[in-house]
Amino acid sequence: MRLILVRHPTPQVTSGTCYGGSDVAVAPHEMAKVRASLQASLPVDVPLFASPLRRCADLASALAQDLPSSDLRFDERLAEMDFGTWEMQPWHAIARADIDAWAADLAWYRPGGGENVLAMAARVDAFLGDLLREQHETAIIICHAGTIRLLSALQARLPLEETAVLAAHCAHKIAYGATVVIDF
Repeated sequence: MRLILVRHPTPQVTSGTCYGGSDVAVAPHEMAKVRASLQASLPVDVPLFASPLRRCADLASALAQDLPSSDLRFDERLAEMDFGTWEMQPWHAIARADIDAWAADLAWYRPGGGENVLAMAARVDAFLGDLLREQHETAIIICHAGTIRLLSALQARLPLEETAVLAAHCAHKIAYGATVVIDF
Protein backbone atom coordinates (compact mmCIF):
# COMPACT_ATOMS: atom_id res chain seq x y z
CA MET A 1 0.00 0.00 0.00
CA ARG A 2 1.23 3.46 -0.88
CA LEU A 3 0.54 6.16 1.70
CA ILE A 4 0.63 9.78 0.63
CA LEU A 5 1.14 11.71 3.84
CA VAL A 6 0.42 15.44 3.77
CA ARG A 7 1.34 17.77 6.60
CA HIS A 8 -1.24 20.43 7.37
CA PRO A 9 -0.68 24.09 6.34
CA THR A 10 0.99 26.60 8.65
CA PRO A 11 -1.29 27.13 11.67
CA GLN A 12 -2.16 30.49 13.15
CA VAL A 13 0.14 30.32 16.17
CA THR A 14 3.14 32.36 17.16
CA SER A 15 6.39 30.79 15.99
CA GLY A 16 8.08 28.87 18.79
CA THR A 17 4.80 27.80 20.40
CA CYS A 18 4.07 24.23 21.51
CA TYR A 19 0.67 23.53 19.98
CA GLY A 20 0.60 19.70 19.54
CA GLY A 21 -2.96 18.56 20.29
CA SER A 22 -4.43 22.07 20.38
CA ASP A 23 -7.10 22.68 17.77
CA VAL A 24 -5.65 25.72 16.00
CA ALA A 25 -6.86 27.22 12.75
CA VAL A 26 -5.03 27.99 9.51
CA ALA A 27 -5.24 31.39 7.81
CA PRO A 28 -7.42 31.24 4.66
CA HIS A 29 -4.56 32.34 2.37
CA GLU A 30 -2.32 29.54 3.74
CA MET A 31 -5.09 26.99 3.24
CA ALA A 32 -5.68 28.17 -0.34
CA LYS A 33 -1.96 28.03 -1.15
CA VAL A 34 -1.52 24.45 0.08
CA ARG A 35 -4.81 23.30 -1.45
CA ALA A 36 -3.80 24.68 -4.85
CA SER A 37 -0.37 23.04 -4.69
CA LEU A 38 -1.90 19.64 -3.85
CA GLN A 39 -4.82 19.62 -6.30
CA ALA A 40 -2.72 18.69 -9.32
CA SER A 41 -0.41 16.24 -7.56
CA LEU A 42 -2.77 14.00 -5.58
CA PRO A 43 -4.48 10.99 -7.15
CA VAL A 44 -8.26 10.79 -7.49
CA ASP A 45 -10.55 7.95 -6.47
CA VAL A 46 -8.51 6.97 -3.41
CA PRO A 47 -9.57 7.08 0.24
CA LEU A 48 -8.69 10.22 2.15
CA PHE A 49 -8.04 10.08 5.91
CA ALA A 50 -7.39 13.01 8.23
CA SER A 51 -6.78 14.06 11.78
CA PRO A 52 -9.93 15.73 13.13
CA LEU A 53 -7.93 18.76 14.30
CA ARG A 54 -9.00 21.83 12.29
CA ARG A 55 -5.64 22.42 10.61
CA CYS A 56 -5.96 18.98 8.99
CA ALA A 57 -9.73 18.58 8.80
CA ASP A 58 -10.27 21.82 6.89
CA LEU A 59 -7.65 20.90 4.28
CA ALA A 60 -9.01 17.35 3.98
CA SER A 61 -12.57 18.62 3.51
CA ALA A 62 -11.43 20.98 0.76
CA LEU A 63 -9.40 18.26 -0.98
CA ALA A 64 -12.33 15.84 -0.80
CA GLN A 65 -14.24 18.35 -2.96
CA ASP A 66 -11.31 18.61 -5.39
CA LEU A 67 -10.60 14.89 -5.76
CA PRO A 68 -13.55 13.06 -7.36
CA SER A 69 -14.87 10.07 -5.43
CA SER A 70 -12.47 10.51 -2.54
CA ASP A 71 -13.90 8.83 0.53
CA LEU A 72 -13.09 11.17 3.47
CA ARG A 73 -12.77 9.75 6.98
CA PHE A 74 -11.57 11.54 10.11
CA ASP A 75 -9.69 9.47 12.68
CA GLU A 76 -8.63 10.74 16.11
CA ARG A 77 -5.70 8.31 16.09
CA LEU A 78 -4.03 10.59 13.51
CA ALA A 79 -4.00 13.62 15.85
CA GLU A 80 -0.73 15.18 16.99
CA MET A 81 0.62 14.37 20.45
CA ASP A 82 -1.08 16.03 23.43
CA PHE A 83 1.53 18.04 25.33
CA GLY A 84 -0.71 18.64 28.38
CA THR A 85 0.14 21.88 30.20
CA TRP A 86 2.82 22.65 27.61
CA GLU A 87 0.11 23.24 24.99
CA MET A 88 0.09 26.80 23.62
CA GLN A 89 3.13 27.75 25.72
CA PRO A 90 6.26 29.22 24.14
CA TRP A 91 8.93 26.52 24.05
CA HIS A 92 11.38 28.90 25.75
CA ALA A 93 8.97 29.25 28.72
CA ILE A 94 8.94 25.51 29.43
CA ALA A 95 11.38 24.62 32.20
CA ARG A 96 14.69 23.33 30.83
CA ALA A 97 14.61 20.53 33.42
CA ASP A 98 11.28 19.31 32.01
CA ILE A 99 12.56 19.33 28.44
CA ASP A 100 15.73 17.52 29.57
CA ALA A 101 13.60 14.91 31.38
CA TRP A 102 11.69 14.28 28.16
CA ALA A 103 14.91 14.02 26.14
CA ALA A 104 16.20 11.47 28.65
CA ASP A 105 13.11 9.26 28.30
CA LEU A 106 11.58 9.92 24.87
CA ALA A 107 9.24 6.94 24.83
CA TRP A 108 7.76 7.12 28.33
CA TYR A 109 7.98 10.74 29.55
CA ARG A 110 4.67 12.63 29.43
CA PRO A 111 5.44 16.23 28.43
CA GLY A 112 3.27 18.59 30.44
CA GLY A 113 1.48 15.56 31.91
CA GLY A 114 -0.01 14.86 28.48
CA GLU A 115 0.61 11.94 26.18
CA ASN A 116 3.91 10.12 25.79
CA VAL A 117 5.41 9.18 22.43
CA LEU A 118 4.79 5.48 23.09
CA ALA A 119 1.05 6.09 23.58
CA MET A 120 0.93 8.11 20.37
CA ALA A 121 2.86 5.36 18.57
CA ALA A 122 0.33 2.79 19.78
CA ARG A 123 -2.65 4.72 18.44
CA VAL A 124 -0.94 5.50 15.10
CA ASP A 125 0.05 1.82 14.80
CA ALA A 126 -3.57 0.78 15.48
CA PHE A 127 -4.76 3.14 12.73
CA LEU A 128 -2.17 1.74 10.32
CA GLY A 129 -3.14 -1.85 11.12
CA ASP A 130 -6.79 -1.09 10.38
CA LEU A 131 -5.87 0.74 7.18
CA LEU A 132 -3.64 -2.09 5.91
CA ARG A 133 -6.48 -4.57 6.48
CA GLU A 134 -8.65 -2.50 4.12
CA GLN A 135 -6.14 -3.34 1.36
CA HIS A 136 -6.26 -0.10 -0.61
CA GLU A 137 -3.63 0.36 -3.28
CA THR A 138 -3.15 4.01 -2.25
CA ALA A 139 -4.46 6.26 0.51
CA ILE A 140 -3.99 9.95 1.30
CA ILE A 141 -3.52 10.95 4.94
CA ILE A 142 -3.70 14.61 6.05
CA CYS A 143 -1.97 14.79 9.42
CA HIS A 144 0.84 16.23 11.53
CA ALA A 145 4.64 16.07 11.55
CA GLY A 146 4.65 13.76 14.58
CA THR A 147 2.16 11.42 12.92
CA ILE A 148 4.18 11.41 9.70
CA ARG A 149 7.38 10.58 11.59
CA LEU A 150 5.64 7.70 13.38
CA LEU A 151 4.09 6.29 10.21
CA SER A 152 7.51 6.44 8.55
CA ALA A 153 9.17 4.75 11.55
CA LEU A 154 6.54 1.98 11.51
CA GLN A 155 7.94 0.83 8.16
CA ALA A 156 10.91 -0.67 10.01
CA ARG A 157 8.55 -3.07 11.83
CA LEU A 158 10.43 -2.69 15.11
CA PRO A 159 8.89 -3.23 18.54
CA LEU A 160 6.62 -0.29 19.37
CA GLU A 161 8.89 1.26 22.01
CA GLU A 162 11.82 1.23 19.55
CA THR A 163 9.55 2.72 16.88
CA ALA A 164 8.55 5.53 19.25
CA VAL A 165 12.18 6.35 20.04
CA LEU A 166 13.16 6.14 16.35
CA ALA A 167 10.39 8.59 15.41
CA ALA A 168 11.26 10.93 18.28
CA HIS A 169 14.91 11.01 17.19
CA CYS A 170 14.04 11.89 13.58
CA ALA A 171 14.99 15.42 12.60
CA HIS A 172 11.78 17.41 12.06
CA LYS A 173 12.32 18.78 8.52
CA ILE A 174 8.73 18.23 7.32
CA ALA A 175 7.51 21.50 5.87
CA TYR A 176 3.95 22.70 6.26
CA GLY A 177 1.91 21.43 3.31
CA ALA A 178 4.68 18.96 2.36
CA THR A 179 3.97 15.50 1.00
CA VAL A 180 5.83 12.36 2.12
CA VAL A 181 5.21 9.09 0.27
CA ILE A 182 5.85 5.75 1.95
CA ASP A 183 5.11 2.20 0.83
CA PHE A 184 4.04 -0.69 3.01
